[in-house]
Amino acid sequence: MQKRVYEKGELNKLFVVKKPMFISSNFYLNKFKRAYKNKKAGFSGTLDPFAKGCLIVAFGQYAKLFKYLEKTPKVYKAVIWLGVSSDSFDIERINSIGFEKELNIDFVKKEIEKLKGNIEYIPPKFSAKRVNGQKAYEIAREGLDFELESSIMQIFDIKFIRYNHPFISFEVKVSEGSYIRSLAQIFLRNIGSIGTLSYLERVCEGKFRFENHKELNPMDFIDLPKNNYTGTKEWLEFGRRISKDYLDIKDNGKYIIEVDSFFSIIEIIDNEVKYLLNKVPKIEVKND
Repeated sequence: MQKRVYEKGELNKLFVVKKPMFISSNFYLNKFKRAYKNKKAGFSGTLDPFAKGCLIVAFGQYAKLFKYLEKTPKVYKAVIWLGVSSDSFDIERINSIGFEKELNIDFVKKEIEKLKGNIEYIPPKFSAKRVNGQKAYEIAREGLDFELESSIMQIFDIKFIRYNHPFISFEVKVSEGSYIRSLAQIFLRNIGSIGTLSYLERVCEGKFRFENHKELNPMDFIDLPKNNYTGTKEWLEFGRRISKDYLDIKDNGKYIIEVDSFFSIIEIIDNEVKYLLNKVPKIEVKND
């Protein structure tokens, strides 16, 4: 008789894992699906295969919460390898390894400092950006020509760590959707050098940090105000239409309504109250 790998019962769980280098985010997620014997899981913010670090994982209904979680700013540690040319702007697809002249360390520090602020950039072709419904890296691996639209990333802070030629290390705090590989290429163009990322680690996403797979309470991370509901609990439980007259805050916007065993996310639009997520179970998080 074949052993069942996955259980049928619902598991609601939120935690942070630390993805190792040189495996995909999906491959690493499957490890935890098997460990918890549950298929219904997802992650937020894909990490490139060559990158390591913080990956938020959610099981069950908690996987629906990703767009409401406070995941910014994101902090990365990175290393640029001068003299290396790569199609993917990292060490996975190196074309050539050359030699760049050693730079003045004060010059490097000043040029890194100049990267603060809003920067327009083109995402890497080897990325999960969508092009006509297809992931860009899939098209790039087929050798097809295509263009990606420019985007804006916000650099909240960036710090020089060290320069040990030909390697430049830095730490950067950025907005969601930023590509550190693209940021590195902008820096390299500014200093007139060729290079690629040889190391990338995501340290955190907002308040999310790796703490040995510690189970997290999603209510601590949802970036929405709470609204007090004074009506009948059963109306929420069965997803019946509720009136904003039974809410303390009646202004248009998105809110959390919390009751004994579950919470709901609603949106008020004029006189209508719309469920965005309903009856998401609360759990008692125990971490000894």
